[in-house]
Amino acid sequence: MSWTPNEKEIEAVLSLDASKRYEHWIKKVADQEEVWSLWQEGGWALAGDDTGRQLVPVWPHSRYAALCAEGVWASYQPKAIALEVWLDRWIPGMERDQRLVAVFPTPKDKGVPIEPRRLEKDLRQELRNYE
Repeated sequence: MSWTPNEKEIEAVLSLDASKRYEHWIKKVADQEEVWSLWQEGGWALAGDDTGRQLVPVWPHSRYAALCAEGVWASYQPKAIALEVWLDRWIPGMERDQRLVAVFPTPKDKGVPIEPRRLEKDLRQELRNYE
């Protein structure tokens, strides 16, 4: 089942606070079985926190990611990552590299910084609803 948010939905979701956007992200990613990030030739977009730790920004749909492809990410394009690949390769890789995940940033908000294993736990818990 393919989902594409319309303008009204995008506006409503972007107006949610970060914790509600996180919940929305978990549900949509579990349902659609893909994670979206920003990619350019040479690598994936990264953000940084105040401590210098790298964060991998992720969205539930390409339209949300595209809204953040500005400034330092202006040359990046939305790219999908299969949920299975995200869970099996990305989560352990981010943990190994000591990166966090920035869940659902917006042009006005940095998103929810979260440890990869905590995100995995929340995703797997949501996925149980689909079994």
